[in-house]
Amino acid sequence: MEISGNNAIFVGGASGMCRATAIRFAEKGGKVAILDLESSDGASVAKELNGIFLPCNVMDFDGMAGVMDEAVKAMGGLHFMVNTAGGGGAQKTVKRDGVRHSLADFRRVIDLNLIGSFNINSIAAEHMQHKEPNESGERGVMINTASIAAFEGQIGQVSYTAAKGGIAAMTLTMARDLGSLGIRCMTIAPSLFDTGLTAGIPEEASQNMTKGAAFPRRMGKPDEFAIMAISIYECAMMNGSTLRIDGGQRFAPR
Repeated sequence: MEISGNNAIFVGGASGMCRATAIRFAEKGGKVAILDLESSDGASVAKELNGIFLPCNVMDFDGMAGVMDEAVKAMGGLHFMVNTAGGGGAQKTVKRDGVRHSLADFRRVIDLNLIGSFNINSIAAEHMQHKEPNESGERGVMINTASIAAFEGQIGQVSYTAAKGGIAAMTLTMARDLGSLGIRCMTIAPSLFDTGLTAGIPEEASQNMTKGAAFPRRMGKPDEFAIMAISIYECAMMNGSTLRIDGGQRFAPR
């Protein structure tokens, strides 16, 4: 897919990895719509990129359709969607006090990450199917965000690993579902990245958390996620897979 003149929605685009991807997309001549919480820096990011900002809450499943419809209408179509919205919590299946994991908390993490991602993808694909395909028959590309915790989750991450594992698991099936429409679906699974909750971690603690990596033994940078995401968009053969960007790190049990 060519970026120049194409349109993209970045869910979670006000900061971190999604913002870095939006910047690279805009620099290559693409139109961007930043979707994020109303309290975020989305408006300033969109202004910087000559794009549009639409506040949203990914857990408002019905409301996301209206917000994305508005973004597509404003841009005149949709070719690319990147979603990094998500989060987790820390609870063991049975906690130290003998009380089991809160079902409400488990469901909230699944809703935020897995259900939210599926909802956003299905809305995006519904729009992409109506675009004229390019000369190769492509209509659009969607990228979800998992985590290497999906594959070796740590103690206390049971809800988060279930949610991110579900995102990874649905990627190939979704790509197969949408292949006849010329829509590709990929997932990126980062290790610890210098963004969001990890941005304020002291250097010594950061080094300790990443010491198990092969190389580089540091947190990832948002732009390294962006490089991967843009490469996926531009390479038609990248479809139906979950790609780790982790410096060779494998999470220990704790």
